[in-house]
Amino acid sequence: MDIFPASLRDLIKLRHFERLCFLADAWPLLDLIAVLTYPDVIRLKAVDGEEMIGFVAADLHASERRTWIATLGVAPEYRRQGIATSLLHECESRIKTPCIRLSVRCSNIAAKELYKKAGYFEVDTWRKYYNDGEDAAVMEKVLHNA
Repeated sequence: MDIFPASLRDLIKLRHFERLCFLADAWPLLDLIAVLTYPDVIRLKAVDGEEMIGFVAADLHASERRTWIATLGVAPEYRRQGIATSLLHECESRIKTPCIRLSVRCSNIAAKELYKKAGYFEVDTWRKYYNDGEDAAVMEKVLHNA
């Protein structure tokens, strides 16, 4: 597995990847184009050969002195191999704000545990955030090197 910056050239693979990983929560095409082209977005892909097996994107909000991890996913057959942790750490190493936030489904215990092990803690709950009405846990990490 290797980690590289993602670009608009990855659009078709990312669209397939989103549907594979997030089912009903997959981003629409315009959001995928945006995440691959907007400035101030860190976008990294994990690949196995030519296959995209993981993706992370972080959106810098300099005026808030905060970066939001907008998405982090790993293809189902590659989970529990440390890929999400590697993507998260690589992404964090490129963040220059003192605070990182993200949201995750309250029912996604595995993801919440991954984030807790990486130093995130729950700071808020967004009620009925997801299309199906499930709440999102907002998690935060303070970077000491930023």
